[in-house]
Amino acid sequence: MRVRAIVIRIIRQFFRDKRTLGLMILAPMFVLFLMNLVFNGEEYKPTIAVDQAVPVALAEKLQKNDAHIKWMGKQTAKAQLNKQQIDAFIEMKEGMPQMTLEGSDPTANKAVLMSVQKTLQQLTPQTKTMKLDTIYLHGSEEMALFDNFGPVLIGFFIFFFVFLIAGVSFLRERTRGTLERLLATPLKRWEIVVGYVIGFGIFTTFQASLISWFAIHVLDMMMEGSFLYVLLITFLLSMTALTLGTLLSAFANNELQMIQFIPLIVVPQIFFSGLFNLETMAQWLRSFSVIMPLTYGADALREIMIRGNGWNEIAIDVYVLLGFSLLFMILNVIALKKYRKL
Repeated sequence: MRVRAIVIRIIRQFFRDKRTLGLMILAPMFVLFLMNLVFNGEEYKPTIAVDQAVPVALAEKLQKNDAHIKWMGKQTAKAQLNKQQIDAFIEMKEGMPQMTLEGSDPTANKAVLMSVQKTLQQLTPQTKTMKLDTIYLHGSEEMALFDNFGPVLIGFFIFFFVFLIAGVSFLRERTRGTLERLLATPLKRWEIVVGYVIGFGIFTTFQASLISWFAIHVLDMMMEGSFLYVLLITFLLSMTALTLGTLLSAFANNELQMIQFIPLIVVPQIFFSGLFNLETMAQWLRSFSVIMPLTYGADALREIMIRGNGWNEIAIDVYVLLGFSLLFMILNVIALKKYRKL
């Protein structure tokens, strides 16, 4: 009888908390649905530029082997490689083809190499072999998979843990009455938000810096650019996660409800952060990446760590992350209206 009473109490508790009950059922299905869309995308088709001196038969055969072909000169191709508008460039050197790979995306590299190797095998007689010199603009043939995923993982773990810790901590401030006591003082809502952001921000900045240092200097992750730029991006990611976590905590009544936001807010960002090639997704699904803060953070970290680029290449990502942080801070101020109107 006593066991039955406990069972009945737990069942009633779940039915009273309809959000928990709903997320237990809907959240796993939502994540599985999203994974189905991502992993069942189209096969990646590389874009290869070819010089005018390259035999037409080679270009036509590449096109038949699922490669998009563009004819252009070396200077134009170099500029487009730097902007990731093409995956590779083939030119003729001393009568033999030479290929320059963009190199920072293993998915694109693999697609290019498979298409080119298949083409050369079809064009070259079995008694004669054609040598293909390959140059990597970024990375190298020895570049590990972890080097490519590393910048994304740095951004994700910083975003995830700061979001969770900030949200739960701010929630405790509210449930313990600390926030209500502050709201009873002459402090304005924006002063409270700024104070909390700065206070939590000191610790999240230290955490982000430590994670970045550990990944680069201890785990020996590829690092071609400036470490200061890495610190800047991780700081902005931390601020975005911090302000978003405190904002969503206003809509949670306990720690469990705060954790429930993870499959809806954090998990989807993994699929749009560059961990999986966005070009293989449907266009309508790809468009969701523009509202994902982690997309911009991961893109900037890859530009710095893998491609060795500086401010010009990461400026837009910096401004967008700043915009997200300011937007979430403003929404935090508005959210406090439910506790006190000033």
